[in-house]
Amino acid sequence: MDSAVAREQALDAAERLFYGRGVQSVGMDDVRGASGVSLKRLYQLFPAKEQLVVAYLERRDVRWRQRLAKYVEGHPDPGERLLAVFGWLERWFGEEDFRGCAWINAYGELGATSEPVVTQVRDHKRAFRDYLAGLVAAAGLDAALTGPLFLLAEGAMVTAGINGSTEPAAEAREAARVLLRAG
Repeated sequence: MDSAVAREQALDAAERLFYGRGVQSVGMDDVRGASGVSLKRLYQLFPAKEQLVVAYLERRDVRWRQRLAKYVEGHPDPGERLLAVFGWLERWFGEEDFRGCAWINAYGELGATSEPVVTQVRDHKRAFRDYLAGLVAAAGLDAALTGPLFLLAEGAMVTAGINGSTEPAAEAREAARVLLRAG
């Protein structure tokens, strides 16, 4: 099996397992079994589990932000794009395998012990905030709205992950609507 194929298979399995069960409860042998990649090859690709976790989060970040942007760009009005973020969150929260925010989950498990994981989590959250700042600017709104909109979205993610409900996205969207009217 070529290295690129083995890497993708390992990352696919790691994502399913880490996101579904949590990072701490999944061993490299679990990833081996779910991926079909030998343990020797898995350790050649990712010499430490921490490296596999970071690679999983990096890859998930790219896909997550692409899915969000594609959905939001489907709304031609710049003001509506901000509210569309919450519409996308609602759709995401309703997915069958939704288990909260992968980065918040990873931070909760490894934030005290893994600087590379903390860096990846912070990079993801910074990129999301920057994305919202771009939407705020494109709508011609005050940049000061970025922080509250970011906190609404993040709070919705945490609450939805805990409650297993899409309702936090709808509530956050309505709060964002009030903020945008006031701003």
